[in-house]
Amino acid sequence: MAEGKIIDGKAFAAGLRERIGRETARLKAEHDVIPGLAVVLVGENPASQVYVRNKARQTAEAGMRSFEHKLPPETGQDELLALVEKLNNDPAVNGILVQLPLPDQISEQAVIDAIDPDKDVDGFHILNVGRLSTGGTGASAPLVPCTPLGCMMMLKDRLGSLSGLNAVVIGRSNIVGKPMAQLLIKESCTVTVAHSRTRDLPAVARGADILVAAVGRPGMIKADWIKPGATVIDVGINRVPVEDGGESGKTRIVGDVDTQAAMAVAGAITPVPGGVGPMTIACLLANTLTAACRQEGIEPPAL
Repeated sequence: MAEGKIIDGKAFAAGLRERIGRETARLKAEHDVIPGLAVVLVGENPASQVYVRNKARQTAEAGMRSFEHKLPPETGQDELLALVEKLNNDPAVNGILVQLPLPDQISEQAVIDAIDPDKDVDGFHILNVGRLSTGGTGASAPLVPCTPLGCMMMLKDRLGSLSGLNAVVIGRSNIVGKPMAQLLIKESCTVTVAHSRTRDLPAVARGADILVAAVGRPGMIKADWIKPGATVIDVGINRVPVEDGGESGKTRIVGDVDTQAAMAVAGAITPVPGGVGPMTIACLLANTLTAACRQEGIEPPAL
């Protein structure tokens, strides 16, 4: 791969975590405030367990307090909601994240709705969704979902001003597609949200100066879907069998974009792995720091 075209999310995330660590230390030194992040894991999903461990480690490395709550898979909804209420009322906890997916007996929406919007570091509460869609600022500024926030940081770092650029977001999920579109609108892009029902999707994609792929289909975006020189953000994390035909049972992670082919056309692209993924936890820490500052009446730092 041509190194100049790669948007190195791993390196960007490392730099962001360093800045968060410095600001966290300053917050403690100047205001005696230590941000606290509570992560709740229900059940024993292996991928979630790894993710939660990484969150706890990086939270501690940033100088923040980490509160882990691991509940058995048979936990009932009322029990989980009672824990969320306890965390809402705990002044040492500035951010709350309940790891999804949840077991079938628990309504994810009910849990999201129960989290204090000011501690909702996932940015999924309807109040934060509304604040994002209306361009809230100051006291009404939203906590932004972590993955789109990380994508936006990398885009602005690479391109500077995004004003006037055509952006196409392929995927309309509440977690990535919709908030990504709102962030791009805020930066004065002309935004199209495309999806499985979009007519002539390749032609729509070719009109993009910024192309964000968030559909969860490995290698779906081909080189001839990409406008020459476009910036491509690949949010996809898909497991596919290794090249031995899957006989070994081993898998590898690929994105939604055919990266090798796209490299010949795109001006810049995030690889998978090593692109958007590392930014998600870093932005979770950024949201926790922001939430702590707001709860204490302190201006959050620009990261």
